[in-house]
Amino acid sequence: MSEKVAGKLIVFSAPSGAGKTTIVREVMKVVPNLSFSVSATSRSPRVGEVEGLDYYFLSVEDFKLRIKQNAFVEWEEVYPDRFYGTFKMEVERIRNEGRNVLFDVDVLGGLNIKKLFGTEALALFIAPPTIDELRNRLITRASDTTEDIEIRLKKAAYEMSFSNQFDVVIINRDLQKAVKEVVGVIKSFLSKN
Repeated sequence: MSEKVAGKLIVFSAPSGAGKTTIVREVMKVVPNLSFSVSATSRSPRVGEVEGLDYYFLSVEDFKLRIKQNAFVEWEEVYPDRFYGTFKMEVERIRNEGRNVLFDVDVLGGLNIKKLFGTEALALFIAPPTIDELRNRLITRASDTTEDIEIRLKKAAYEMSFSNQFDVVIINRDLQKAVKEVVGVIKSFLSKN
């Protein structure tokens, strides 16, 4: 009987609005044997988001309880009382199935996963071409208030300062080119033993 090999980890991080989630969706369509690690969050669902598919939506109190229970591989309080995290049981389940785990997480969470799993993880940073382009994308997305956009832009400048700590930085000037570049990097990483 052959022994199952634990899957590898592919970590995507980026400032809000850089195109990370769109790239992740495209990668999931073309790279075999990937399973998306559904994150938990204390924020409210956006229009069209589905519980257990996009996120596990928890109250702030429940999220804090799960932190105390050590239920997360990583977690961050990204904004006051807005938590995001990755459940340990979710990662273990996917890896034990021999599948590769794909994460769509904030920048500090991505670095924490990389630190924890080392060479078993590929950490990708998706960067916008410029802060001005990021501002335009956030405005066009129309899911945040003007005040929220300004908060996200300040945070984006801070998050960009961590990009050199990731294995690969992809600048998302053109979505299709960025997806193609990401797919090549991931396939190369997964082909290594």
